[in-house]
Amino acid sequence: MNVLLIGDSCEDRYFYGDAKRLSPEAPVPILEYKREVASEGMAMNVFNNLKAFGVSINMITNEEKIIKTRFIDEKSNQQILRSDEEPEIKPFPYKMPENKYDVLVISDYNKGFITKKKLFELVDWFDGPVFIDTKKRYVPDRCYVKVNDIEYENLETKTNNLIITRGGEGAEYQGKLYPAEKVKVFDVVGAGDTFLAALTYGYLNYGSIEEAIPLANKAAAIAVSHTGTYVLKEEDVKTLLC
Repeated sequence: MNVLLIGDSCEDRYFYGDAKRLSPEAPVPILEYKREVASEGMAMNVFNNLKAFGVSINMITNEEKIIKTRFIDEKSNQQILRSDEEPEIKPFPYKMPENKYDVLVISDYNKGFITKKKLFELVDWFDGPVFIDTKKRYVPDRCYVKVNDIEYENLETKTNNLIITRGGEGAEYQGKLYPAEKVKVFDVVGAGDTFLAALTYGYLNYGSIEEAIPLANKAAAIAVSHTGTYVLKEEDVKTLLC
């Protein structure tokens, strides 16, 4: 299984602490710092989860460093504040890579690395199955496009191969709802990336999008059962594939 992954990447930083009191200067909580966690996010999270499935991947992503910092009350697991550092991102270069892959995956957070024109060019260029997770309002035909509820409502073009993730309800494809696993949700950050990775692997493994979606639902359920940007572990993959 050879996958070409193209998309925007970032570093996710989490500052955990105790929010026990409000500031006397303003009605905001004071977070008493306890620990910090850093992980790879966005397209790099897709990469890491595909790698967990044993897939061979070549990745093209931005060189500039996007940093998302979240301040979390550890007791309640509530996010108090998020701060983003987003430098100007150079667009994906014009020259296409060698076309020697089984599938193309595009993780487009609309940060400037993949322009609308380039998104359509990539789909036209690749002659195999294409999986896209994008924040753009226009999406190409001839590919599987994963969007959430809000992204679906904002789409200007709706194709026949939309996979709509509906949170705790599951995922919808061509009018059929594939139910989600019932789990206690701790954190939804990165769950869409996990879904996309498992969806891609499931399609490559089973040859059917209808069989891939339940696997993606199960993988996303594992992700939301943990805090922070969670990458599937070996035991998770064994559980998913047994």
